[in-house]
Amino acid sequence: QLETLEQEEQECLELRPQPREKSTHMVTHQHGMTVTKTLQDGEAEPQCQSFSYSQAELQGLLLEGASLLLLRVLARRQTVPSSLMFPTIDTEGHLCNSSY
Repeated sequence: QLETLEQEEQECLELRPQPREKSTHMVTHQHGMTVTKTLQDGEAEPQCQSFSYSQAELQGLLLEGASLLLLRVLARRQTVPSSLMFPTIDTEGHLCNSSY
C-alpha cells in the first residue's frame, strides 16, 4: 500500500523573448488531494489553477513516480495484464485514466 503524500514538478522553457515556467504541486489531505498548477510567462503575473479530488475519486491513483516503477516491474516480468488501467493526473492537473 504505497501512497503519494506530496509531489512537486517544475518545468522551464527558455523561449524567446521570455521564458515560460510551469509548476505543479499535489498534496494529499484527509479529504483527498489538491492539485495546484502555476504558469508564468516571463515577467507576467503567474496564472494559478487549483483542482480538488475526493478520496473516492483517487482510489487506485497512480502518479508519475509510481507509474515508472510499475513499468519497470512489467518490463522485468515481460508481461502486461489485459485491460490494466489506473486513474492518474494529466499534464493539465485533471483526473483521467491511464492504460498499459
